[in-house]
Amino acid sequence: MDQNTGRGGANPSGMQFGIMSVSDITADPTTGVTPSESERIRGTLTIAKHAEEVGLDVFAIGEHHNPPFWSSSPTTTLAAIAAQTERLIVSTSTTLITTNDPVKIAEDYAMLQHVSDGRMDLMMGRGNTGPVYPWFGKDIRQGLPLAIESYALLHKLWREDVVDWEGTFRTALQGFTATPRPLDGIPPFVWHGSIRTPEIAEQAAYYGDGFFANNIFWPKEHYQRLIELYRQRYAHYGHGAPEQAIVGLGGQVFMRASSQDAVNEFRPYFDNAPVYGHGPSMEDFTEMTPLTVGSPQQVIDRYAAMRDHFGDYQRQLFLVDHAGLPLKTVLEQLDILGGEVVPVLRKELGKNRPDSVPDAPTHAARVAAVYGDGPTREARPGVNRGDNLTAGSPYQDAPAPAGSAFGAAAIRTEA
Repeated sequence: MDQNTGRGGANPSGMQFGIMSVSDITADPTTGVTPSESERIRGTLTIAKHAEEVGLDVFAIGEHHNPPFWSSSPTTTLAAIAAQTERLIVSTSTTLITTNDPVKIAEDYAMLQHVSDGRMDLMMGRGNTGPVYPWFGKDIRQGLPLAIESYALLHKLWREDVVDWEGTFRTALQGFTATPRPLDGIPPFVWHGSIRTPEIAEQAAYYGDGFFANNIFWPKEHYQRLIELYRQRYAHYGHGAPEQAIVGLGGQVFMRASSQDAVNEFRPYFDNAPVYGHGPSMEDFTEMTPLTVGSPQQVIDRYAAMRDHFGDYQRQLFLVDHAGLPLKTVLEQLDILGGEVVPVLRKELGKNRPDSVPDAPTHAARVAAVYGDGPTREARPGVNRGDNLTAGSPYQDAPAPAGSAFGAAAIRTEA
C-alpha cells in the first residue's frame, strides 16, 4: 500500500489533490433550471466517484443545516461514497464543532473510519451561518470557547477508552466509552479549518493537527499570516520544525481549452453565485483570491506558485461544483483537472521538496508510525472495556497512540 495515497498509486509530490463541495442547490442562471434535492445529492455521488476515476485523492463536503444547501449529514454521504470507491479519501470541508455534540462526532466519524477502511479524515470548523447556533441550542457569542472546549472533549474521547469529563457547555461524562473505538486504535486525522481566526490556527498547532486555510475568499497575505502563526506554534509545542506542520489550502477553478471560452462560460455562474454573486467583478475576485478562470496551463501556473506563498504543503482542494453549474460541466472540469492539471502539479510541487517535509496524512501511514510492522490495537468488548454503566477498566494490553491532551488549558494566541 502506498502511504501517500492510502490505497495505492504513485504520488511523487507527497501531496493530496481533491475537490470540496459546499452542497448548494442553485438555479442554473443560463437556463433557469434548479435541480431537485434528490438530483443534486445523486449528482454529488457521481461527482465523487468520477473524482476517483480521474485520479484525484480526496472528496470533501461541507455541513449545512439551511437552504440552499443540502448536506446536513456528511457522514451518511461520505459512507455512501466510500462504499462505491476504492482509493478515494472522504473528508469534510467542515464538521461543525460548535453545534454538534462532540460525543456524537466521536461516534459518527469513528464509524465512518471503520466502514471506509480508514479512507477518511475530517475538518473542524465553526461554519459561516450564524442562525445555526440557536437552532441547536447554542449561543454564537460563545462560538470560540465552545469550539475549543468541544474539541478538547472530542480529542479525549478518541484517545481514552473510559472518559470522565466536566466542562461548561454540555453535561458531564462519568465512565463513558464512545463506540466504536477508532480503527486500529488510531483516531481519525483532524484538520482545523479557518478563514479568519488565529485562535483556530493556535488550536491546530497545540494538538499537532492539520491546519486548512480555506483561502477562497480573501487575499493571500491574510492566509500567509495565519499559516505562519500555525507553523511557528506547531514547532513551539514540540511537534516538529515549522516546515513539518501539516497545511491544506482551498482553491477554485473553471477551465476550458481557450481562456476566453472559460471566462465567457463561467461569468453568469460567478455573477449569480450564492456566496459572492452580485459583489466584486470576476476579474477583481480572481486577482484577490485563488479563483482561476482560464486554460489548464493558467491553473497550473497559478497553483504551482502556491508553494512560493505558503511553503510546502500537503493538501490542495478545489471547488468546482457550485453556483448552478450543470453536472455535465462539473464532470468535464474533473476530466481536465485529473487529466491535464493535477499530474503536472504533482510533479511541479514535488520538485526540490525537502525530505523533512511530511507527506499528506493517511491512515496507513499513521498506523505504520505507531505500530511499525507489529499488530494493531483492535477494540474488543470484554473486561478490558468500559461499558458506560459500571465504568469498567480501560485497555491495559496495548500502547495508546502518541498525542497530547488539551484538557482545560486555555489556548494562547500570541505569535
